[in-house]
Amino acid sequence: MLSLTVNRTDSRPLVDQIVAGIKRQIDDRHLHPGTRLPSIRNFAAAHDVGRLTVVEAYDRLVAMGYLQSRRGAGFYARSPRSEAEPAAAPAPYKRNEELVWLIRRILDIDKDTVLIGGGWLPSAWMNEAGLRQNLNVLARKTGPHLLEYGNAFGYLPLREHLCALLGEVGIRVQASQIVMSQGTSQALELIIRCTLKPGDAALVDDPGYFNLFGNLRLNDIRMLAVPRNIDGPDLDIMDAIAAEHRPKIWFTQSVMQNPTGTDMSPHVMFRALQIAERHDFRIVEDDIFSDLQVNPTPRLATLDQLNRVFYVRSFSKTLSGSLRVGFVACRQEIANDIADIKMLTSITSSQFAERLLYGVLTDGHYRKFLSRLRERIDGARANVIRTFERIGMHVLAEPNGGLFVWARFPGIEDTLTLAERALREGFMLAPGNVFRPHLEPTPWMRFNVAFCDDVRVLSWLERITTGKSNIL
Repeated sequence: MLSLTVNRTDSRPLVDQIVAGIKRQIDDRHLHPGTRLPSIRNFAAAHDVGRLTVVEAYDRLVAMGYLQSRRGAGFYARSPRSEAEPAAAPAPYKRNEELVWLIRRILDIDKDTVLIGGGWLPSAWMNEAGLRQNLNVLARKTGPHLLEYGNAFGYLPLREHLCALLGEVGIRVQASQIVMSQGTSQALELIIRCTLKPGDAALVDDPGYFNLFGNLRLNDIRMLAVPRNIDGPDLDIMDAIAAEHRPKIWFTQSVMQNPTGTDMSPHVMFRALQIAERHDFRIVEDDIFSDLQVNPTPRLATLDQLNRVFYVRSFSKTLSGSLRVGFVACRQEIANDIADIKMLTSITSSQFAERLLYGVLTDGHYRKFLSRLRERIDGARANVIRTFERIGMHVLAEPNGGLFVWARFPGIEDTLTLAERALREGFMLAPGNVFRPHLEPTPWMRFNVAFCDDVRVLSWLERITTGKSNIL
């Protein structure tokens, strides 16, 4: 039976204490092979630690060969490896429990809690008045659009307008190559269903978009982590991984990447496309933050012209998180397949929502709103980065646009513990390990400049860096 004490006054991180304690009990035969350990939820409750901490500890023990993870059944003690046994390979995928926990916490957050690490704009920064105006106009129009299903590909006038928008970044596309979706998440899911099967390998950014990682785990896709540098992926590592594992696809964000906020340089884009052609894998370019870029720059899809690139985008970050409208643009024959999968899984996307989006995009006010919004975000980002540097925080790079800054506190390695305790003080952080494909520890964290540009937040951050807070 597991008997373990977690000491909060110990200088060692909580994860290290849990790993060492369980390992010692297995080594000493107090825990016999086949003994079922407490569930993540029960362990966290019994020892007053966060679930993320328990997940990381259990996963480390699995990789070390001291625990066995049985899908749907929990974790079980194993005999320690003898010297003659080969090292255990890392688990092929990690559990999604900690990601679900984080997303649920963000969605159900108390109104007084500040989303320092959140993924969207404050509601007060959004164009609610413009949305209501177009909603009233659409509601007054006669016709079946309030009641009937739409086209499998989506509302045609909107798709035609999107062709013009994509032309602004040099992507030439026909309306028939665009399939509307219920946000970017559904677009990614449709691409996964269309191109991958369980056991296939996919390249992903490290760090990258955690919700995508969760989706790939659900579909039993092997994730191959490509380190993300300031100017894009580490091309040498990408080339080597692709040569060894023959991935089917690469998921990435070329502009205002989540979570680092960095842009891929044209040189790196060009070489990445060469690697994709040499090893014959496709590319999914997620451009969800496109509207926040002040001066449009070429994308991977610009250089490739949708030959092997899927281009994905939505408007939830600048228009409304509730208005779930996104799309994927790709080669015509693949667009036909995606539309078929969409019909089988959800019939159609919302014609009403797509008509509403079309009205917003074409009434002339949206561009003016975006111009003001970009200026506001740019001002907040400059102020936040200046403050971070003044108080001694480390910033990976100063982004050219977008919401995110990838930074860390000096001397703080255990971001999970920090995030758990920050929540008790009314601040929701985004620990960096959830942005890594296999949840490896990292001292880096994602910060949303729209929420950080607040006197309360900046004062709290300064207390952390100067050691004036007892949060640790």
